[in-house]
Amino acid sequence: MTHQVQIDHLIVGSDAPVVVQSMTNTDTADAEATARQVKDLSDAGSEMVRITVNTPEAAAKVAEIRSRLDDMGYTTPLIGDFHFNGERLLAEVPECGKALSKYRINPGNVGKGAKGDEKFAFMIRTAAENNKTIRIGVNWGSLDQSLAKRMM
Repeated sequence: MTHQVQIDHLIVGSDAPVVVQSMTNTDTADAEATARQVKDLSDAGSEMVRITVNTPEAAAKVAEIRSRLDDMGYTTPLIGDFHFNGERLLAEVPECGKALSKYRINPGNVGKGAKGDEKFAFMIRTAAENNKTIRIGVNWGSLDQSLAKRMM
């Protein structure tokens, strides 16, 4: 069994019911379009929605997206999908980290070696300070290719 965690009003993991998560395909910097798509996904049954947080412009709009959803009566948790610069975006736009319900971090996209470890640690500390859940998402494309070749 997996460890159970609470993401806003939802319980996930272990023996909790399966939760449906979707992801927007809007430019997160377009707060109106992204909030509208989160609403539409929620109406279609998505219980959590992942949004890309990959630019300063996108990070700057996360709190507005959350506010727009709240104003419409939607409590759908927003999951921030961070890529290569998540530590910088969280440092520069702290309200982004506070407005998200969960962070998705792909370690392979954070960087390698000591510098990557520092970036990853910063994101973990920021999540802890904001009392946010983290999903460490790893896929084939994000693996250290030398390690993958050795393991295969």
